[in-house]
Amino acid sequence: MSKAGIIVATADPPAPAVRRLPRRRGIELALIVLAVLLSVYGYCAVGLAQHDALPPGAAGYGAGLGVLALLAHLAVRLRAPHADPLLLPIGVLLNGLGLVLIYRLDLETPGDRAAPAQLIWSTLGVALFILVVLLLRDHRVLQRYTYVCVVAALVLLTLPILFPAVNGARIWIRIAGFSIQPGEFAKVLLAVFFAAYLAANRNALAYTGRHVWKLQLPTGRVLGPIVAVWLVSVGVLVLERDLGTSLLFFGLFVVLLYVATGRTGWIAVGLLLAALGAVAVGRLEPHVHSRIETWLHPFASIEAGEGPNQLAQSLFAFAEGGVLGTGLGLGHSVLIGFAVKSDFILATAGEELGLAGLSAIFLLYGLLVERGYRAGLALREPFGRLLAVGLASLVALQVFVIAGGVTGLIPLTGMAMPFLAQGGSSVVTNWSIVALLVRVSDSARRQHDGPDTR
Repeated sequence: MSKAGIIVATADPPAPAVRRLPRRRGIELALIVLAVLLSVYGYCAVGLAQHDALPPGAAGYGAGLGVLALLAHLAVRLRAPHADPLLLPIGVLLNGLGLVLIYRLDLETPGDRAAPAQLIWSTLGVALFILVVLLLRDHRVLQRYTYVCVVAALVLLTLPILFPAVNGARIWIRIAGFSIQPGEFAKVLLAVFFAAYLAANRNALAYTGRHVWKLQLPTGRVLGPIVAVWLVSVGVLVLERDLGTSLLFFGLFVVLLYVATGRTGWIAVGLLLAALGAVAVGRLEPHVHSRIETWLHPFASIEAGEGPNQLAQSLFAFAEGGVLGTGLGLGHSVLIGFAVKSDFILATAGEELGLAGLSAIFLLYGLLVERGYRAGLALREPFGRLLAVGLASLVALQVFVIAGGVTGLIPLTGMAMPFLAQGGSSVVTNWSIVALLVRVSDSARRQHDGPDTR
């Protein structure tokens, strides 16, 4: 055989081509522009409906929202180029729509201007989003601070006990006219703790312990710490009468426990414990009992000659909206009262945008949750998977609890609708959730893209 033949026979085979996924940052930018334009259109529609003229601040509103969205997009393009292109535009659109609805309600309450403050909080939220995306290069770094997160969360949950109650609940810290709701920040910290602890102990949780009926219970040494943290956090929230957040934490705990172990029995146990807790608290706590009575008999106040309560007014608003709504700025949901910009802002959306607009909003939330789940399930390492599922579940549970309350499906809980409702702590926290999901989705796509191509 010739020397040339030997060379050909022993040559290394060509290396397989690395599959490189498209980064899709151009799609993200186009969707952001669309989200900003839709928000500005809503702002202008409110002004035309109320005063037959474009609102004087329309240009400033559009420019401000556009600059914030562009800065967030540049941060993603620079530090998370493989991230899901839908997460940021959905956040921008929901935040923009929330500002429109709050501005619309401000026109009916001249003494209570909430839109300017909400815009400032939105700016802080986007700034936090940018910082997380730029500084947190790998979400797995958070796993090092498992117990720091849980201690910080419990401290934040305990602080409101030292301050006076507001509307029957101790969930606020008010100092010199400035107020925050620490429970909003605590939920993200607890999500990190639950994800890190369950990722480290998932095998012991699933395959050790005693069998009780068809459920295999883990050993107390493994399950004890996380149950203790959950009980302390929920106990503090019950003392503060913040039962909506208590339900949120309970749902987060059960969902992550199910995802970590893969055992459906935890769902059944969670539903049973939730039902028992709801019955006990509903009977023993007067504040909660009154909400249950209002849920069971929403029109009792009308029959008693006292006029419609908040839930009744909310149901009237949804009925008035019909399929297509009355139009932005043409509804009367302000009759609901002081909670119309927070708990019941969904009633304004239902009345003025109708069933069609309300369905579109729910689809946006559903898409945000689905992209979070997709990013988590695409990861090979358990912490990132549990973190993404936990953060997405926070949004899903919160939307379900709030929407169910204002539509009469379940009793009211007093929580804020993500991005839509008035509340600085809420909007800042939700932007941090989107930032973490962006970071996780970037890691999930890069692991399928071969070596780091940034």
